[in-house]
Amino acid sequence: MTEQDDIEQLIRQMADDLRARLEAARVRDALMVGIHTGGLWVAERLHALLGLEQPLGELDISFYRDDFSRIGMNPQVRPSRLPVSVDERHIVLVDDILHTGRTIRAAMNELFDYGRPAAITLAVLGERSGRELPIQADVVGRHFDLGEHEHVKLSGPEPLRLSILEAP
Repeated sequence: MTEQDDIEQLIRQMADDLRARLEAARVRDALMVGIHTGGLWVAERLHALLGLEQPLGELDISFYRDDFSRIGMNPQVRPSRLPVSVDERHIVLVDDILHTGRTIRAAMNELFDYGRPAAITLAVLGERSGRELPIQADVVGRHFDLGEHEHVKLSGPEPLRLSILEAP
């Protein structure tokens, strides 16, 4: 099995897990939202596999990051796009890699600026240790056991590739 096949298999398993979770909660009209950039790539695949009725939403959390003043403006800031109201809607928030939890915190802050969701389910392709905030994914494709100076990077969108790199 190739790395590409492995990622697609992880995403299919995530879709099965999400479907079961949504059915158990009797959620019929979920809004899936992908976090730019890698989370959106994963969300596009999950959205298609689940056959969700609502169009896929996109978040660019650049202005919501707590390190914005340190790292400055992301040169590729894109507008967020939420095709329907988030008020009282079940949101499936998708990201590529969950590490510290700060990206998810920023994404939830942005979502709440748009309204008050009924619930948020977090799905991530990969999860690793090193959480700085008490955030945990509901659906995880793969858990990574990495050294202190390693990190995981998703590249894509075609094909999707996971790489384990040494931190600079």
